[in-house]
Amino acid sequence: MAGATAATAGVAADAARESAAAQRVEARSGDLLAVGLVRGDRMSIHLSRVIDNAPVRDAAVTVVLRGAAHPATAETDGSFTLQTPELGIPGAATVEFQVAQAGGQQSLKGTLQIAGAGALPEDKNSARQLWWWVLNFGVCIGFLWLVSRRRKS
Repeated sequence: MAGATAATAGVAADAARESAAAQRVEARSGDLLAVGLVRGDRMSIHLSRVIDNAPVRDAAVTVVLRGAAHPATAETDGSFTLQTPELGIPGAATVEFQVAQAGGQQSLKGTLQIAGAGALPEDKNSARQLWWWVLNFGVCIGFLWLVSRRRKS
């Protein structure tokens, strides 16, 4: 039973590391929602309707990133893929998804924050939480020490 729990924890930790390594951009219009996941120089785009969350398959998607237009390739699972070296440039970037369908064209805008190539995602709360536990431990030890000195007197 303990082995299964350890294996489950390992899988969850791997999934958390993978999702932390991917940057995410979300853009929404009145009818559509576009979610882009960036890993390296590749963006996977999931385009769906807001009303029923159904994937949009009959569209042509162009991504405008840092002022340059890049056509996205439609995949068999209903998603779209974009590969460009501009996705590896660190910093904030405005992303515009231009979606052309039979009914017209829509523009969805979002902001993508790209971490540096060597940068690992920081968990700023981990150091703060460590110091919080050290402080609590010190306060508890100090309180117990004072209580033991009062009993001896």
